[in-house]
Amino acid sequence: MTEPQLWQDVDDYFTGLLAPPDAVLSAALRDSDAAGLPRINVAPNQGKLLHLLAQLQGATRILEIGTLGGYSTIWLARALPQDGRLITLEYSERHAEVARGNLARAGLDKITEVRVGPALRSLEELAAEHPDPFDLVFIDADKVNNPHYVEWSLKLTRPGGLIVLDNVVRGGAVADAADDAPDVRGTRAALELFASHPRITATAVQTVGSKGYDGFALARVLP
Repeated sequence: MTEPQLWQDVDDYFTGLLAPPDAVLSAALRDSDAAGLPRINVAPNQGKLLHLLAQLQGATRILEIGTLGGYSTIWLARALPQDGRLITLEYSERHAEVARGNLARAGLDKITEVRVGPALRSLEELAAEHPDPFDLVFIDADKVNNPHYVEWSLKLTRPGGLIVLDNVVRGGAVADAADDAPDVRGTRAALELFASHPRITATAVQTVGSKGYDGFALARVLP
């Protein structure tokens, strides 16, 4: 058995046991596929992890940077109380349309808001509204701008808040100093910011599974 197949089999076991099939989430993936969205959503067990992190935070306000079809948005929003709020930022109007439909079917449209446009512009507009601080931020958008997303997250997150940065391994290239690809440089810069910023304590974890060789970074905002 090849390693990728073994990873897939173990993921299938974990998912079947701990994050079993869910009609709403399955429909969100089907609609995303039907709309031609790329299959880059988080895996089910990773979605469950986001859900648990939001619950552990006692989150009432969540910011997501990178919506796609709203699959991870559903996982996160389901952790919120009835008076909670999730704002998710998506570059593509087509993706946002699919996400809104998926969130409505999940019964989460009243506590979620999909904002469309370049995320850096949306973040600037959001900050200008002086919103209540967020308890958790999930960053899963274009990797070039990862350090900027981290900087904005710091401005918008409360002390004790959590920042989750997805896809940090870049196939192992993140540790290759000779790799100068824009996505690798952006991810490396964000991790270096996690390491050096006085208001952040962080770690990063490699993963294998249905999404191949990947990983995420987890940061807590200090007072």
